[in-house]
Amino acid sequence: MKTVQIEEFKTRRQALMQKMGHGVAVIPTAAEAVRNRDSHYPYRFDSYFYHLTGFDEPEAVVVIIAGDTPKSILFCRDKDMEREIWDGFRHGPAGAQEVFGFDEAYSISELDQRIGDLLANQPQLFFALGADAAWDQRLGGWLKHLASQARSGIAAPAAIVDVRRLLDEMRLIKSPAELALMQEAADITVDAHKRAMRMTKAGMMEYEVEAEILHEFYRRGSRAPAYTSIVAGGGNACVLHYITNQDRLKEGDLLLIDAGCEWQGYAADITRTFPVSGKFSAVQKDVYELVLAAQDAAMAQVRPGQHWNAPHEAALHVLAQGLIDFGLCQGSLDSVLESGDYRRFYMHRTGHWLGLDVHDAGEYKQADGAWRPLVPGMVLTVEPGCYIRPADNVPEHFWNIGIRIEDNAVVTSDGHEITTVAAPKTVQEIEDWMAAR
Repeated sequence: MKTVQIEEFKTRRQALMQKMGHGVAVIPTAAEAVRNRDSHYPYRFDSYFYHLTGFDEPEAVVVIIAGDTPKSILFCRDKDMEREIWDGFRHGPAGAQEVFGFDEAYSISELDQRIGDLLANQPQLFFALGADAAWDQRLGGWLKHLASQARSGIAAPAAIVDVRRLLDEMRLIKSPAELALMQEAADITVDAHKRAMRMTKAGMMEYEVEAEILHEFYRRGSRAPAYTSIVAGGGNACVLHYITNQDRLKEGDLLLIDAGCEWQGYAADITRTFPVSGKFSAVQKDVYELVLAAQDAAMAQVRPGQHWNAPHEAALHVLAQGLIDFGLCQGSLDSVLESGDYRRFYMHRTGHWLGLDVHDAGEYKQADGAWRPLVPGMVLTVEPGCYIRPADNVPEHFWNIGIRIEDNAVVTSDGHEITTVAAPKTVQEIEDWMAAR
């Protein structure tokens, strides 16, 4: 399995310096979060920070200086053998500088005393203003202190620029090493979905199926899901972000599972919908094959030069026509699309960027308001759905059918590659896989 090498992180820092021109960037990692009393949530680094450093310890800040004397500086926890007995290994400044290729490294306890010299007389400060109130307040203190030294010829940065805008563009195009990690995340997640299909039977609790998914994640070395798994039986599948996962599965119902693991920081995101019994009913099959046709139409639009919204538009046309054919929407295709009547059954978009975050960094439109064109190296999800809740004007045999089908796609030079293709998806594939239980 391929990992991101330290040289790649150094190259990213150099690329950021080039984009900055002149100035200094200050990028902290995420804070540890207390769960209750003496217990913390499992630590997860900030994605922007990690993208530039590869450093996964808490209490760390990277300072990047661009200009005539460019350099990158890490502030991190001290080496502390006593704390390591309790909490585990720490690199310490000297070790982190050597291992991760920084020009300089200091104790995080020295940040406040050193930051003034680093910010002084810089034309621009690159910072994620508004992302964290505590860091905003701390930054305000630094700038106020610099301003008080104006009569000594020391000036604070004249402008604050959102560093995330520069990093979003960098994170949007994945390197070969990143794509390899994302393929591993996809492979683990595919096997978790296959395990869930095989283990599911009527009478189980939704959380029991979730446990099978987590079992496969952990068994394969993924220590966390990329997001809270959705395991939604029957009408629960019509709740888009259903995560309570506490109801009993019933014979005749569908089960929607939206779950993905995190592998070395990178996310997978797969949704499959299948019958608890192992066999689709006639109406379930009809709706399922409509959603699958919508996904096929959307996936056909994933190629270089096509704009971001083209997959959504293609899926929407197929879904709207299908809803008309089922008698759930009335009128012509154009009128249903224009009125938005389809939104009763399909209310979300057809995909999102994927990477270090499950809803990854990157704008969907360009500065001129046009949809962004797809280019090789982008990774996105393609996930149309159909959600039919009980209503007076909806025939009862459609009630509580919630279906979403989601795969992960990499834009390639001549089209796309589906990294999650091995998860059973057609009606026949699903029924055959479940028949072997």
